[in-house]
Amino acid sequence: MSGHSKWATTKHKKAAIDAKRGKLFAKLIKNIEVAARTGGGDPDGNPTLYDAIQKARKNSVPLDNIERAVKRGSGAEGGGSDWQTIMYEGYGPHGVAVLVECLTDNRNRAASEVRTTMVRSGGSMADPGSVSYLFTRKGVVLVPGEGVTEDDVLAAVLDAGAEEVTDLGESFEVVSEPGDMVAVRTALQAAGIDYESAEASFVPSVQVPLEEEGARKLLRLVDALEDLDDVQNVYANFDVSDEILAAIDE
Repeated sequence: MSGHSKWATTKHKKAAIDAKRGKLFAKLIKNIEVAARTGGGDPDGNPTLYDAIQKARKNSVPLDNIERAVKRGSGAEGGGSDWQTIMYEGYGPHGVAVLVECLTDNRNRAASEVRTTMVRSGGSMADPGSVSYLFTRKGVVLVPGEGVTEDDVLAAVLDAGAEEVTDLGESFEVVSEPGDMVAVRTALQAAGIDYESAEASFVPSVQVPLEEEGARKLLRLVDALEDLDDVQNVYANFDVSDEILAAIDE
């Protein structure tokens, strides 16, 4: 789930003990393959690949799996798939806008599975463009909060193109234009500040407030979509309180 900071942070904490770790590994490996295919197999000259590798390493993907993915993507080793990125749009409970980002080698399968899952989980598909206008592509860097303050992060990224720094409780979220994300990440590294992830994300411009029942329904939909092999990311424009998130987490 992406697009709502507090929930993204909550799910990140749970990821370490996620029973579906194998699915997470597969998604991270796909990202590495695609990054190596589009920008070359040298992470020093391919920032997207660098960030994909960093995210995989921080999620404990074995190094040999990462190296093989780079080789497949760059063509140094056979077996790579022809991954295609496809966006689907829909509505969740209470009219929440949902963007589903797929990375697939079978468009028909991806479309069928996303549609079936949306309907079964109380959502509905939407025409292209009817939802995406509510989101803006941004660069998002997550910084662990341990040992650093918001002022530390601000001082590091202020001149690197950062638009906003948000305190999420246990981490900080730095938002920038996608083209400035590498500069933001590099500025953090230069300041000796570790970062958790750096990736392009879809940030909602308007959010729909949800009570506990609506939030539970929406998050069940998101979980069902994220469980699909072809789905890489799900973005939704909902807003829930910390108290409701805590109640759902219990």
